[in-house]
Parts: sequence; structure tokens; C-alpha cells
Amino acid sequence: MNKKVSEPAQKIGEELPRGAVSSHASAFRLPPSALTRILGIDPGSETTGWGMIETDGRRARLVAFGVIRSSLRERFAVRLLRISDGVEEIIGKYEPDVCAIEEGFYAVNVKTAIKLGQVRGVVLVAAERARVEIAEYAPRLVKQTVVGYGAAEKHQVGEMVRLLLNLTAAPQPHDAADALALAICHSHHQTINRIASQNPRPSVAAPAVRVALNQRRVVR
Repeated sequence: MNKKVSEPAQKIGEELPRGAVSSHASAFRLPPSALTRILGIDPGSETTGWGMIETDGRRARLVAFGVIRSSLRERFAVRLLRISDGVEEIIGKYEPDVCAIEEGFYAVNVKTAIKLGQVRGVVLVAAERARVEIAEYAPRLVKQTVVGYGAAEKHQVGEMVRLLLNLTAAPQPHDAADALALAICHSHHQTINRIASQNPRPSVAAPAVRVALNQRRVVR
């Protein structure tokens, strides 16, 4: 992990320079140590959620979250450009070590699935161009890791994100909460993998998962 010192947080509600990107940030800071910044991105053709956390492998704190919006009235190519520019801007501002992105998933509407795939493509290219490590997670695995239930509802994911990051309210909109859930998911699996690599005995993996999930119950 890279050594980083938490920088002063952005004021709540302050917007990034480009109008397409909106964000909120936290004033809480972890002690200076070997920290990893994880950027979670929930791709969407109209609203792409993003959320940044900072973790030392044991605790995590919110850095910032927000959405990249585009108008349905715009040509799809223009919307893709806005998303790409927005992701590059966020990466440039917050300098993440890892970018956790939601994997493609099956959709009944083929046209919708193709568009989401194209959005994922520009996000992946933006992260790769910035030389940021990329991790991809299936939606069901993210919910299983964060909530403890692979078919959890949006409000359940938001509530668990609130609890895990010690927030006063669940992040809004849900696109941003989903992005933060992706970042949290990567943080947990990164910790599990590190523990397993340090002690590769077969008996270590299952307890590590139970410790990482902290025996969480489903929020209903």
C-alpha cells in the first residue's frame, strides 16, 4: 500500500470544477499511516455513481462521494465523453490507489446491457490511462460482502454503507451508495487476501471472511 497522509477534506456540498460532477466529502480523518485510497464506481448511462474511501486495512473512512450526470437529450457519444472526463477529473483530484468497478451483468433489455457495457468501457479506459489498479466485482458479491445477503435491496446497501463508514445518513443518491459499497467490498477482500497470503493454510480463509464481514446481519 502507498503511504499517504489524509488531506483536508472538501467542504460538504462543494462542487468539483466541472458542472457534470457533484460531490460530498467527510471531515473525519484516520491517523497518518500506510493508507490505501479506493475509488468505487457504479457505471450508469445517465447517472454514474462514485465514492472514495481511505483504509489502513482495519478501519475505513469516507473521503468523498458523488455522481457524474449526463442528459438523456444528449447524443450517447457525448454522454460517454462526459463520463470519461468526469472519472478522469475525480482520479486527478483524489489520486486513488485502486478503482473498484461493478462487473457487467445480464440484462433483459439487450440495448440497455450494451449501453452499460460501453459506459464500463470508458470508465475502465480512464482508470487504465491514469495507471490506477483496477478491480471488478459482481453486484451480488458486493451485496453479499457489505450486507451479508446477495439479493439485498438498494436501501439495505445504503444503510450498511452508513453504518460501516460511521455516517449520519445513508449517501444519496443510491448510485453513490452503491459505488461506496464497491469500495468497501474491495477493502474487505484486499484484507482477506493479504491475511491469506501471509498464512496460506487452508483453514485461514473461512475465518478471515467471517471476521471481515463482522457477522453482519441483513438490514431490513
